[in-house]
Amino acid sequence: MPLHIFEPRYRQLTVDLVTGTVPDRRFGVIAMRPSSHHEITDVAQLQEIGCSAALRQAKRLPDGRFDIVSTGDRRFRLLELDATSAPYLIGQVEWIPDIPAPTAPAESVKLLAEAARSAHRRYCDAAWQSEDWDEPADDTDTCELAHALAADCLLTLEDRQKLLEETRPLHRLRMVVRLLNRETGLLTALRAVPAPPTEFSAPTSLN
Repeated sequence: MPLHIFEPRYRQLTVDLVTGTVPDRRFGVIAMRPSSHHEITDVAQLQEIGCSAALRQAKRLPDGRFDIVSTGDRRFRLLELDATSAPYLIGQVEWIPDIPAPTAPAESVKLLAEAARSAHRRYCDAAWQSEDWDEPADDTDTCELAHALAADCLLTLEDRQKLLEETRPLHRLRMVVRLLNRETGLLTALRAVPAPPTEFSAPTSLN
């Protein structure tokens, strides 16, 4: 996830991440609920489930802005919000691991993973040029595969939130198959394609 950091509070957060004031160079990303209020002051204004992000790269620009790259890490539930202790929001969270999958026949899991990869391949063939996407590595863990496949696809915020909240890896893979098949069908029917990922190569901002 590339981000362009320009607001003063998020510049300070980036400085604190780089200098170690915020431990482990990790920060939280969580979607807002629809609201008429610009400033976030209450947990109810945000989705319940978010994801921590690990800072991978940070480039400071001459005017104090930053271009950063981060990677999604661990899912959390937001419990409390502190809007006064720092220039940026601080949250108390609990981590939400995946639910261990019940033992399933290895062949069934393999077939599901192949179906998900095939759905991803059909979507990307319909949406992108061949040089604009890559297939996840063959050894990608089943628990991570749905996230890796969805990362290449322009899904709605609602769809992405549902994928994030799903704690059953095999159910998450089935969800990805349905979503990608739906999106591929829409692209084919409309004879239209989204803007290629290269159009978004410049850092975007969630400020």
